[in-house]
Amino acid sequence: MIDLHIHSTASDGTLDPHEIIAQAAALGLQAIAITDHDSVEGVKRALRQAMPPSLKFLSGVEISAAPPASIRVGGSFHILGYGIDPQDPTLRDSLRVLRKSRENRNPAIIAKLNRLGIDITLDEVSAAVGECQLGRPHIARVLVQKGAAASIDEAFGRFLGGGKPAYVDKQRIGCREALQSIRDAGGVPVLAHPGLLTFETPSGLANAVTRLMDMGLMGLEVFYPEHTPALTAACCQLARQHGLLMTGGTDFHGALNPEIRLGVGRGDLNVPFALYEALVRRVRPTA
Repeated sequence: MIDLHIHSTASDGTLDPHEIIAQAAALGLQAIAITDHDSVEGVKRALRQAMPPSLKFLSGVEISAAPPASIRVGGSFHILGYGIDPQDPTLRDSLRVLRKSRENRNPAIIAKLNRLGIDITLDEVSAAVGECQLGRPHIARVLVQKGAAASIDEAFGRFLGGGKPAYVDKQRIGCREALQSIRDAGGVPVLAHPGLLTFETPSGLANAVTRLMDMGLMGLEVFYPEHTPALTAACCQLARQHGLLMTGGTDFHGALNPEIRLGVGRGDLNVPFALYEALVRRVRPTA
């Protein structure tokens, strides 16, 4: 088994890269990728340590990208980049812009929550979650701890999700820039959890994939805990139809989302090692 969608403390996970690698090896996983939101710091930390002989490691990142005007979709696209050079200057510049946007967003969310009568501070959130890149999931976690919401899902549903009273939008780069940044860094861009995207028409996903391929998309994340068997089959068919690589992973965040376990999701996810092998054959060596 493999897991190609993992978040560390460099973004919004609760395990550091060393802990992820140790846990993956203990579980007998054959390959993993750390794909932090808008950050390659976790990848850098992982690459500085010795990897267990039984475990293959692939660098990664997850970029939130604004959809082109021609694609009508709810929310943003999440683009996974595999095999990227974490030192690539163009990629680093793009990620720096996105991280700054996240940093600027957090105080505005806290201010909105305060206006709603919820006593919460950014210092509280930082103290509760430790050293990581703060974001909405961490704020949601503290809302649960303070009794303002019964669960992280409820915190998003009542306060933090799109269109909710404490929602604050953030700057995103365009899909073309995200895809090109990943390819320029030697990586393979893959559309994350396509089955979760909402389109106005049944053909919306297929049309979006065609458009994204014109911009450089190379793969689809087919195996994902929230994909039903029917969604998985449809994504497989779409990938085969367009000659796209297939990937899969749990979107593991550790204690932030404890029902999703490393390597197996809710217990029934099994991503074949052959997908990792096909993926690494497409990664472009960088100087």
